[in-house]
Order: sequence, then structure tokens, then C-alpha cells
Amino acid sequence: MSDGAASGAGEGSAIAAAVLALRGARDDWRAGHPSEEARTFPSRAALERVVETLAAALFPRRLGQYRGGAGEEDGFVAAKLLAAAAELEREIGAELAYWQAEARSGAFDPEQPATIVRLFLATLGEVRRLIDSDVAAAFLGDPAARSADEILVCYPGAIASLHHRIAHPLYQLGAPIAARLISEIANERTGVDIHPGATIGAHFFIDHGTGVVIGETAIIGERVRLYQHVTLGARTPLADASDHPRERYARHPIVEDDVVIYAGATILGRVTIGRGAMIGGNVWLLEDVPPGRIVAQPVARVLAPADGERWRDGLAGD
Repeated sequence: MSDGAASGAGEGSAIAAAVLALRGARDDWRAGHPSEEARTFPSRAALERVVETLAAALFPRRLGQYRGGAGEEDGFVAAKLLAAAAELEREIGAELAYWQAEARSGAFDPEQPATIVRLFLATLGEVRRLIDSDVAAAFLGDPAARSADEILVCYPGAIASLHHRIAHPLYQLGAPIAARLISEIANERTGVDIHPGATIGAHFFIDHGTGVVIGETAIIGERVRLYQHVTLGARTPLADASDHPRERYARHPIVEDDVVIYAGATILGRVTIGRGAMIGGNVWLLEDVPPGRIVAQPVARVLAPADGERWRDGLAGD
């Protein structure tokens, strides 16, 4: 047998063994989840196309590359919406088929996917206005920005905001998996993780963006600014057999209007950050903050020369 044939036979044997091992793993999982066999799921790739097409409809020239006249612009938008709606309806249909196994009150209405899409389309005017307000907040808050167009096209915070403004109404209308996939597309692109259930007011600005986490039940007011690596999260629950693990409850912060939260701050639990408060960098916060107050770490100090030398020697490992 030639070396090539031997190598091919070895690979075939390894693949056959892997197939058997994977079958065993699938059988083990399915034995514990008999009601979840043969479910359908929304397609991530399809939802990426939906977001891209919706972005073109929301911003025909800047994100849709429309180069025609004003008289034909509505036709361009209509074509994009028609394409997005058709694909979105298919993906929501796949999601509802997934949830059907858990439905306790009979089958979903066959028209439910179309109804969700119709209601979603009715939100797009407000979605556009919210995104415009977020871009305006970024332009006002970042001296490095040269134009609102640059922010919409380039800024990770604005890109994450656009995805959230699309995902949130889908979440509210009963398509949580499709909404979550859209939020994860944004997370992959920007490093910003916003759960589609989070409620966020107008003029929202995430500066830099990377590492920001906003939980499902967070409520954020208007004109709020976050910097990189801010977490609006939940506390780890104590083990309690009486609590169902899938129970939903308000467990993330409330951030009122005009709050600024600087880089690295971690705010956990259903606490309220009062209007106009400022949270300093790297703060760990588990309690309410009254309106207008400032929460900060102790200020770093400049060491006297002798103290500095001792620190330098210690860091050098002498």
C-alpha cells in the first residue's frame, strides 16, 4: 500500500471513529431531552442579511449605498423592506416552530410570524429616530468625531446601538431567539454585549465600547453615557432549590437620565443610579446612588522620591 493510500485509510478510520463518538454524544443528550428532538432554529447568517438590509432601509445613502435621486428613494427603501420582511418572517417562523414544543395553550396562529413582522415594521420610524439620537449624542460627546456620518459608519457604540434598536422590538414582540442572535452579531462585531430585553432611552452613547455588558432587565434613561468595560449586571443568585432556574425577575440596574459611568465600573443588582449621577472608573457598586452624586475610587497619589524608589526596587524583585 502506498504512503498516500495508508494516510487516506488512517484518516477514514479516524473520521469513522469521530462519527461514532458524536453519535453517542448526541444520543446521550437526546435521551435527557426527548421533547427537544428535531427542532428548528433561526439562521444566524439569514439574520445578518436581515440587519444589513434593514440598515440600508433605515439609512439609504449612508448604509444602503443608494445613489439615486430623492424621487426614487422611497422605492429603494420599499424594496429593501420587502426583502428584509420576507427573510425575517421565515426566521421567526423557524423560531416559533422551535417554541411550539413548549407551548401550553395550543398551536401558534399560522399567521403569527407575519403578524410579528408587520408590527415590527411599524416600529421602524421610531427606531430610526432613536438611532439618530444616539449618533447625535456621540457627536456631541466625542471631540474626536469629525461628522455624524463617521459615527454611524465607524463607531462601535453606534453599530451596537443600531443592532439593539432593531433587536429590542423583536424581543418585545415575541421573537427572543432572533433578537438574541442579532445582539450577538453586534457583540461579535463590536465587543458590546447588550441583551435585547434591555430598555434604553434616547441619546444613548457608548464611548469606545469594548467590553460593555448590559443585562436583560436593565433600564437606562435618556442622555446616558457609558465608557468601555462598564457592566450593568446581575448578582449571582444564592443556591435555592425553590427558585426555578428559568424564572425571570428584575435583577439589573436602573440608570436614570443624564448619568455618566466611566470605564471599568461594575454595577450589579436592581440598584438605582439617580439622575445626573457620575460613577467613576473601576468602581464596584451594589447599592443605590442618589441623584447628582459622584461615586469614585480613592484618588491615586504621587509618591515621594524615597517611597518611589522603594516601590521600584520591590517591582524589580530585589
